[in-house]
Formats: sequence, structure tokens, C-alpha cells
Amino acid sequence: MTQYNKEKMGSEEGAVIKHDLKNAAATGDWRYMTPEVDKEKCTGCTTCMPFCPEASIIMKAYQEEQRDKCDIDYDFCKGCGVCAQVCPVKAITMKKNK
Repeated sequence: MTQYNKEKMGSEEGAVIKHDLKNAAATGDWRYMTPEVDKEKCTGCTTCMPFCPEASIIMKAYQEEQRDKCDIDYDFCKGCGVCAQVCPVKAITMKKNK
């Protein structure tokens, strides 16, 4: 990053930008493909979570005394499909928007 960009951005190279969900703009409404989670197949392994570039994957309880399952925050998901690619049990599939 050039000195000009550092001054313009107001941060140092390698700075951590904290995410404030309350002030974040919803960016998922323009996606072309939508991930869908098959709750029967999902094992709750969380393999998909660290790969999501938008941090749009959360874990939720769906049945009592059962492991949490993956869920998608569609307000921020851009439909890149990375989650579907890395899911070891293929519980996430990409569907074309209607």
C-alpha cells in the first residue's frame, strides 16, 4: 500500500477492521445463486464457516439435544458458493435465484 493510500484510508498496513453488524449494509440482495442447507445432511462440523468470505454462516440449534446445524444469513451472503465447495458431506447446494 502506498503512503498516499495509507493516509487516505486512515489505517496502517495489516490493520484489523472490526465488523459492526448493526451498522453494516445488507449486501446479499443482488446474488445470482443462493446456498441452501440440507439440515438432514449437515453434521454441524463447521468446516464451511471459516471459508465464508462474508462471515454469513452461523450455527443454529434445530432440534433439542442435537448438534447445531449450519444456517446462512442471506442479508449478507453474496452467493459465491465457497461453502458448497468445502462442505465435506455436500449438505450445501447452490440454487439459481428465481
